[in-house]
Amino acid sequence: MAQIEQSSGGKKKKGAQKKMSIHVDFTPMVDMNMLLITFFMLCTTMIKSQTLQIVLPTNEDVKKEQQSQAKQSEAITLILDTEYTGETPTVDPETGKTIHNIYYYEGIADTTFSTPKYLRKEQFIGNMNHQPQGIRKILRSKNEEVMKEYETLKDRWKNKEITKEEFDKLAKKNAADSLKTRPVVVIKPGPNTTYEGLINAIDEMNINQISRYSIELPSHTDTVLLRHFEQANNQTIIRPTVRTTSTNL
Repeated sequence: MAQIEQSSGGKKKKGAQKKMSIHVDFTPMVDMNMLLITFFMLCTTMIKSQTLQIVLPTNEDVKKEQQSQAKQSEAITLILDTEYTGETPTVDPETGKTIHNIYYYEGIADTTFSTPKYLRKEQFIGNMNHQPQGIRKILRSKNEEVMKEYETLKDRWKNKEITKEEFDKLAKKNAADSLKTRPVVVIKPGPNTTYEGLINAIDEMNINQISRYSIELPSHTDTVLLRHFEQANNQTIIRPTVRTTSTNL
């Protein structure tokens, strides 16, 4: 508290003003500051560093002869392509997003074209009315056994039966469970595919809990399939690559 002390300054002179000295006591303010610092230290949560989590394929022990081979029923190949209008990627007027096409086949490529659906076409649509659509629906159906267990673990986490750390650990173990039927996805970016298209494909792997996938260049067989698909559907897929911008792979 502030105290005012009056000083006579010796003999009083007629008409002279009294001198006053002011003394401020800082002890209460120091006590208040210490209380506030202690309060904020106990009640404040330290901000955690924001980091980007990247989900990588599991480090499974796969024999050398099995690295490029998989069961026909489990294998699915995705050939990525981006639609262009001139030199600019085509944008969907409804969604405002670039149109990326995915041409896929299951198992071994049918170069005899004996089956009517030797090559199928889908897009990155995501969910509509809480239901997977497009290529997400195809991938989820191939990994249905893992996804059922994943949804069960997700519900347990939401109900606070398990912690986030336990959920992440169990989800990773579930995605790598060799006893479950799991697909092997081969992602093949075409010459006109943008980085956005490749990132969308990898996102679908993570969303559908697919742990076994690889990224390769399209083979001659893939080119033959696309050429035949062009002729059968009267459309152009394989275009001469004249763009050298950073958006292309």
